[in-house]
Amino acid sequence: MRLDVGVSRWPIAGGFRISRGAKHEAVLVEVTVTGDGLSGRGEAVPYPRYGESVEAVVAELQAVRLSGDDRVSFWAEAERQLTLGAARNALDCALWDWESRRTGRPVHALAGVAPPAPVPTAFTLSVGTPEAMADAARRERGRPCFKLKASGEDDLARVAAVHAACPETPLIVDANEAWSVETYEQLVPELHALGVILIEQPFAAARDEELADLARPIPVCADESFMRRSQLAGFVGRYDAVNVKLDKTGGLTEALACVREARTLGLRVMLGCNVCTSLGIAPSFMLTEHADFIDLDGPLLLTTDRDGGAVWDGARLHPPRLWGT
Repeated sequence: MRLDVGVSRWPIAGGFRISRGAKHEAVLVEVTVTGDGLSGRGEAVPYPRYGESVEAVVAELQAVRLSGDDRVSFWAEAERQLTLGAARNALDCALWDWESRRTGRPVHALAGVAPPAPVPTAFTLSVGTPEAMADAARRERGRPCFKLKASGEDDLARVAAVHAACPETPLIVDANEAWSVETYEQLVPELHALGVILIEQPFAAARDEELADLARPIPVCADESFMRRSQLAGFVGRYDAVNVKLDKTGGLTEALACVREARTLGLRVMLGCNVCTSLGIAPSFMLTEHADFIDLDGPLLLTTDRDGGAVWDGARLHPPRLWGT
């Protein structure tokens, strides 16, 4: 089995800004595994918030040595050599793709889940002035849901402006750890009337325990706080949902287990992604039947996508045709 690692850069349409800063391109690590004359591909987004860099992820992957004769045995080797996160995600998804092509069976059949189907997805509005975010919402009118990035300042004005621009559209507010308890207590009573259906990661990950003493009239979802399946039991009573991203779980294999355990614990599931191409979100379509909230808009934020990528039909996002077939 040969493993090839590369890096690609994809411009973001109009840039992307959250509370921690802005970027104008998605820098992706790509993995191709080749064996028996067939290849499988995977993609990941190294994320500085989790201590990752493109260079470190590439080096980690280049050091992997695979042995065995099927995905399970290859993965057992990889698991011993890789930490959770972007590196493991790219390789795991490439191995699923390779096994699908080697066996002639789609990934959903290999994983024992429903076939991927078109889904509605949230569409992200980057942090901006209330007026700019309202203008962006009007340009994207018709999206089934908006995800508003917050900054910790003027967030109520942002939500109010977007709601006034598109009053029928449900809203998710993602603070990316930017709020204080005081900000939460001031904003939450106002947000329900403005169409907010979910609040994502209001506080810094180290302050999860503060949610246990606060009312949650709007469900609260863990994102930056959630990295590993072992954390899920500790979220009960603090969070209502968890954001499952393959770049955090380390690929589809672990994401499947995370989703099942979250459901068992009574936690709702959000499927998320970083800004990426359709190769990055394709494996997440194996999980959509178990999701309460779907935020797979990464490719929709780029100026261009890969051939065979996900297609937006005005109401739903159709699964990519470039992976796992």
